[in-house]
Amino acid sequence: MTDKGVRRFFLATVVLLTVAMAAGCYPVLKKEAQRPGEALRQVRLFSPEFRDDMDRDSLTLAVGRSVEYLDRLSPETVFHYGPNDFTSRQVRESQEAFLDLLSKGLDPDDLSREIRRKFRIYRATGQAGDRRVLFTGYYEPIYEGSLAPDEVFRYPLYRTPGDLIRIDLSLFNEKFREENIIARIEGNKVLPYYSRRRIEAEGVLAGRGLEVVWLKDPLDVTFLHIQGSGRLSLPGGKELLVHYQTSNGRPYRSIGRYMIEKGFLTREEMSMQAMRKYLTENPEALDEVLNYNPSYVFFQQVENGPLGNIGVLLTPGRSIALDSGIFPKGALGFIVCQKPSINDQGEIVGWTKFSRFVVNQDTGGAIKGAGRADIFWGSGPYAELTAGHLRQEGELYLLIKKP
Repeated sequence: MTDKGVRRFFLATVVLLTVAMAAGCYPVLKKEAQRPGEALRQVRLFSPEFRDDMDRDSLTLAVGRSVEYLDRLSPETVFHYGPNDFTSRQVRESQEAFLDLLSKGLDPDDLSREIRRKFRIYRATGQAGDRRVLFTGYYEPIYEGSLAPDEVFRYPLYRTPGDLIRIDLSLFNEKFREENIIARIEGNKVLPYYSRRRIEAEGVLAGRGLEVVWLKDPLDVTFLHIQGSGRLSLPGGKELLVHYQTSNGRPYRSIGRYMIEKGFLTREEMSMQAMRKYLTENPEALDEVLNYNPSYVFFQQVENGPLGNIGVLLTPGRSIALDSGIFPKGALGFIVCQKPSINDQGEIVGWTKFSRFVVNQDTGGAIKGAGRADIFWGSGPYAELTAGHLRQEGELYLLIKKP
C-alpha cells in the first residue's frame, strides 16, 4: 500500500492543486502533523458520501456516550478542530443535532445530503500530509487468571505503584503547557520510572502487594498491555475486568516492528497471531523481544468496561482511538477503510471496503500523529482476528455542526 503508483500520484496531485486553487488555503504539509492546528483541514470540495455499514442503534449509543462525557465538562472547555476552536457547549449541540438527524429515519442519501448541508467536515491531514491514515485495530481479550499465584499462574498485572508520580511541567515554564512526565524520586534525584526490563526481568516491584491478578502466560500480559483492557476468567466461574490505569511514562516501541527488523517475521506475515506463534515456538527470543519496548502499563479493576480515555464505555465498531494531543476528544467522525472477510474456518479470505460513523473515545501509546487511528472491534473471534491483522490505509473525517 505504500507504493501509490504513478496514476494515483498524478490524480492526487491534480486533486490537491484543484483544491488549492479553489480554496486558496490548502497547503501540502511536508511532514506529519504533530499539533492540533495542523491535524485537520476543512473539506470544501469532494466531501465523502456518508454511507454507514452498521446499525443506527450502535451509532446512537456511541454518540450518546460522548454526550455524557461532554456533560461532565465546563461548557466553555475549548476543543481544537484543526485551525478552528469550539467550546464544549458547541460540540455537545452538534452531537445532539446529529442524534436528531438519526432519529428522523432518513434514508442514506437524505442523511448524507443533510450532513453536508448542516455540518462542517474536516479531514485528517494524515501521514506526511498525504491525507492517508493508517488504521489498526484493538479488542477486548479474554484470558484465564487467578487472584493468587501458583505454579500455573505466575505472571502478574500490577496496579499503579505509590512511588510513581506525575509531574506537570507547566508549573515550571508555561511553554510546557499540557506536558507531563512520569517519574520516581530516589534520594534527592528525580528519575524516569522503571522500564519494562527492570519490572519484568529484575522484579523491582515484586513483593510490594501491587498484584491485581496473575496470568498463565507472559504473552497474555503483553497483549493486555497492548490492548489496554480485558476480561479475566477466574477459577469458579467468576470474571474480573481490568483496565489501563497509567503507564511508566517510557516511550512505546513496537515489538512487531522489531521482530520484522530482526528477521523473525516478514512484514507480509506480521500479525498479533503470528507474533504469539513465533514467540511461543521460540521462547529463547521472548525476553529480547518483549523488553525491546520499555513502556509498561499498570491496571485497575473496574466494574464495567472496556473504558476509553474519556471515561465512557467503548462501543464495538464505533469507538476509535486517536492521538489525544492533536484531535478533539469525544468528536464525531467518519472513516473509510477496509475490513477482513472471513470464511467458515475463521480465515481471512480478502478485504472489503467499508465506511461508517465513529466517535473518538480513546487513545493509545502507539497512536501518535495525524496519520494513525485504532478501531475498537469488541470481543470474540472476529474482533481478535481483525484487531490482529488490520493494517490498512484509509480516510478519517471529523464533523461539527455549522453555526
